[in-house]
Amino acid sequence: MAKIPINIVTGTLQQEEIIVGIDLGTTNSLIAIIHPETKKPVVLKEHHSSSLVPSVIYFDSSQNIIVGEAAKAHLQTDPANTIFSAKRLMGKSYTDIEQHADFFTYKIIDDDTERLVKVQVENKFYSPVELSSFILKELKTRAEHILKTPVNKAVITVPAYFNDSQRQATRDAGKLAGLDVLRIINEPTAASLAYGLGMQQNEEKIIAVYDLGGGTFDVSILKIASGIFEVLSTNGDTYLGGDDLDRAILSKWTGDLNLTSADLNKDPRLSQALRLKAEEAKKHLSFNEHFETTLNESALSINRAEFEELIQPLISRTLNSCANAVSDAGIKKEEIDVIVMVGGSTRIPALKEAVSEFFGTEVNDSVNPDEVVAVGAAIQADILAGNNKDFLLLDITPLSLGIETMGGLMDVLIPRNSKIPSKAGRQYTTQKDGQSSMRISVYQGERDLVKDNRKLAEFNLAGIPGMPAGLPKVEVSFLINADGILIVKAKELRSGTEQTIEVKPQYGLTDTEVEKMLLDSITHAKDDIAQRALVEARTEGEQILSTTEKFITKNSLRLQPGELMNVANAMQALQLALTMEDKDLIHQKTEELNEISRPFAERIMDEAVSEALKGKTIQ
Repeated sequence: MAKIPINIVTGTLQQEEIIVGIDLGTTNSLIAIIHPETKKPVVLKEHHSSSLVPSVIYFDSSQNIIVGEAAKAHLQTDPANTIFSAKRLMGKSYTDIEQHADFFTYKIIDDDTERLVKVQVENKFYSPVELSSFILKELKTRAEHILKTPVNKAVITVPAYFNDSQRQATRDAGKLAGLDVLRIINEPTAASLAYGLGMQQNEEKIIAVYDLGGGTFDVSILKIASGIFEVLSTNGDTYLGGDDLDRAILSKWTGDLNLTSADLNKDPRLSQALRLKAEEAKKHLSFNEHFETTLNESALSINRAEFEELIQPLISRTLNSCANAVSDAGIKKEEIDVIVMVGGSTRIPALKEAVSEFFGTEVNDSVNPDEVVAVGAAIQADILAGNNKDFLLLDITPLSLGIETMGGLMDVLIPRNSKIPSKAGRQYTTQKDGQSSMRISVYQGERDLVKDNRKLAEFNLAGIPGMPAGLPKVEVSFLINADGILIVKAKELRSGTEQTIEVKPQYGLTDTEVEKMLLDSITHAKDDIAQRALVEARTEGEQILSTTEKFITKNSLRLQPGELMNVANAMQALQLALTMEDKDLIHQKTEELNEISRPFAERIMDEAVSEALKGKTIQ
C-alpha cells in the first residue's frame, strides 16, 4: 500500500520531502522553511517562544547533552561544562585561537600544534564538528516536532570568509546530526536572497552586507547579475562581534565594582553573570536611554550616551573593514546600490547611523536582522527543491571528491553539490624522513574512510627531494572543467616536480548508485565520524610518541631520573591506549604525556638558548 505524506501543521499533502534552511550561528541558531501554501519563508518556533536557539551546549554530571535555552542557564552555574561559541573553533588549530583562549570558560586542549582543537569535558574530548552537530540535531528535532514530519535535508549557511576546512567541518556536523547537507551557502548571499535581491533574471546590483554577529563581524560586497551571486570581496574580524560590545559594558562595570580581570578569571560564575547582565543592557539600550540593575546587591547602571562612547572604537573597526572591502572589490562606495544589515547588534541606533553615514545612503534593515540569514537559506532550499522555476541552478558535482590521507581517511577537496566548473587545492607533506615519492589516490563518495568510497584514480608523485618528514610541501589541486572532467595535479613546491592526470568523476555511476552512496553516508554518519575520530586520535598519539622518543634519546643526559621514569610510564600508558578502541582514552593519555613532558622540554630549550648566548652581546 502506498503511503501518502501529509503535513499535520498545514493539513496539506506533502509532495516533496521538506528541505530546511539553517543559520548555524555563533551565538544563536535558527531554522526556516518556505510555507507550502503561502510560499513565504517562515522561521520555525514553538508557540510563544523565540525563534532563536542559543548555540550553547551543556553536559551534565551524567554526560547528558542539553542544547539551547535550557543550556544557557548553566553558563553561570557550571561554566566549565557549558560550551558556547563553538563556531569560532570550526576548522581552527590551537595556534589560531591561543590569543583569545581566555575568552572561553571551558577547557580547550593546548597541545601546541597545528592540529584542530578539541574541547575537554570531564574525561571526554569533543571536536567542534561534534559540538556543532549537537546544535544541528536540536534544530532538526525542533523542526520535526513543529512540522510533524521527518526532516533530513538542509541548506546551511557559513560566513563568506570560511575556508575549505571550515566549510567541510560544517558539512560533517550536518551529516553527524543526520542531515543531508545539499548546499553550504555564504551568509551574505542568504541575506541578499531574503531581501528579494537577485530574484529578477535581468537584475544587476552591487550589494554590501554588513553582518555583526555574536562572535564575528564581516562585510561582503556582492555583485548580482542574472541570478548569479558573485562575492567581489569580503573583510572583517573573526574576533569582533556582539560579545565585544557586551565586554565594553562589562569592562566599565568591572571598574565601577573595583574588580580586576584576575578577579573575574578566578570566579567564572561572577564573570558569566556580569557578561549576561551586559548583554541585557546592550539590548535594552537599543530602545531606551537608560539601564540599571543589581548584581550581588551591587548597583549597576549605564546610559545610552556612555554606551555609544564605549563602543565607538569597535564601530570604527567595522568601518575600517568596510573601507578595505570596498577597496578590494575595486569599486567606489557610490556604486553600491543596497546596504543590508544582518545580526542582532545592528539594531543599535549609533551603529546604524555610522554605517549609513559611511556608505552615504540609508541602510536596509526591514527584515528581522536575527532571522534574515535563515530566511535566505530557506529560499535557497526552495530553489534546490525545484519549486522556484525562475532560478537556473548551475551544474553541480553529485558526490564529493577527495584523496586518501594517513589512516585511510578521505580528505574532501571538492564537496558534493559544488558548482561546475570548480577548483580546489590543499597542501600535504611526507610522513617519513627522506621520503622521495607520494602516492595520490583519488576517491569519490561521502564516507569518512576511503574503503567505503569509490576509487577513481591513483598515481605516484616521484622525485621529491630527500628531506625530514613534514618539510616537503606537496600541493594537490582538483579542477572540474565545464565538461565534468576532473583534472588532478600534484606538485612538490620546493623542487617543482609535478604530475597531472584526468579522470571522469561521474563515469559508470547510475543515479541509483549515487543515491545509495548518499543514503549510506547519512545512515553510517555516527559510526563514520567515530571511526575518523579514533583514527585521528591514534595518528596524533603515534606522532607524539615518536617525537617524545626522539627528544629523550637526544637529551637523556639532561633529564633527571624521576623525569625519565614519569615520561616512560606516560609513554607506556599511551602505547597501551593506542591498542584500544577508545578515542577519549587515547586523547587523555596523549594529554597526560604532553603535561609531563612540557616542563622539562621547556627547561632544556631554555638551557640550550642560554648556552648558545654565553659570551655574546645582545645588540
